[in-house]
Amino acid sequence: MARRTPSPLVRGTGTAARIPPPHGEIELATVVALLAGLRPRATSIVIGCSRDAPSRATADAVERAWSERGGHVLDVVDWPERAASWLRQARRFTEPGPDAWVVTGQVTGWVQMGRRLLHSTGWDPARTIGTAALASDDLIAMGGVGTFDGLRGAARDGGTWEVVRTILVHRPA
Repeated sequence: MARRTPSPLVRGTGTAARIPPPHGEIELATVVALLAGLRPRATSIVIGCSRDAPSRATADAVERAWSERGGHVLDVVDWPERAASWLRQARRFTEPGPDAWVVTGQVTGWVQMGRRLLHSTGWDPARTIGTAALASDDLIAMGGVGTFDGLRGAARDGGTWEVVRTILVHRPA
């Protein structure tokens, strides 16, 4: 049997060094504000995260903050940084039919998940809010042109970021 090798786009990307730091209250407030500002209005969300402790803690905090605001969290989906296929997680991430998505975690796993979402589901990056850990040029380089076009997120200082085709645009607080 042939041994599967990882995509050349993820070779050399270690996960231990890429575990995001814990979220801050300003970052969390910005994520919720970005969700609240989506048009058409979002009431139900699905949260996706890496399996490391800081990413899960951020997902839990987003879930609490969105629920306190009166929103509904349909599911919290986690994924590994490396897998043979992300199809199961991609379906679970999109099938409840949320109004929007929130993503926290490591770039490596999210790139693979995002590529699967784009090609296998009705996921819309423009209806997705990410945390500061995803605001990396690696996101675009590994994901490819257009994969994350419209994805936006919160910076740790309360600013925001957005992917515009091949550029990561940062906006100060």
